[in-house]
Amino acid sequence: MTKGSLSLLIFFCFGLLACENDDRVLNDWTRSIILTEEATDMQTYISQRGQRKARIQAPYMVKENRDTVSMTFPRSVHCDFYDDSLRIDSRLDARYGVYYENLNKVFLRDSVVVITQKGDTLTSPELWWDQNTQLFTTDKYAIYRGPDQQFAGGKGLEATQDLKRITFRSTTGTVKAPAVQ
Repeated sequence: MTKGSLSLLIFFCFGLLACENDDRVLNDWTRSIILTEEATDMQTYISQRGQRKARIQAPYMVKENRDTVSMTFPRSVHCDFYDDSLRIDSRLDARYGVYYENLNKVFLRDSVVVITQKGDTLTSPELWWDQNTQLFTTDKYAIYRGPDQQFAGGKGLEATQDLKRITFRSTTGTVKAPAVQ
């Protein structure tokens, strides 16, 4: 065996020994890293196709960059929704919210209230808002109050963000009807 062959054989043997992977090293290399940002007294705008759709305000926000980027509002959230003329169409308040950026959806819970410019009010313990369809949905109990009417949906609803169209499931309610003469 030549001197060059012997050094090649020794190098090859050390190379085989070095190929053994430590589980901790592999886990460190392959673990997913979650990037987190925090903000206080924040305000952000949601737009779609270059047009402003909503303004979100919150005293505290945590943004996490995972597979789905999310912004969590654990201390309350307020949102103004805009119509096509950039006038405030309706307002929303909740004690907790999460905006899923990649899905264009917002989950709200704990004392969710939506109020339109005309004063129509929708309340529910939980509500989803879909940015693409501009619809509110829930499978929880919800109450709508408008002029001279009140409806409750025991098993949820679907409503436009301006509350002009609301579809309840398992509805009960009262409506003031004109007197018959």
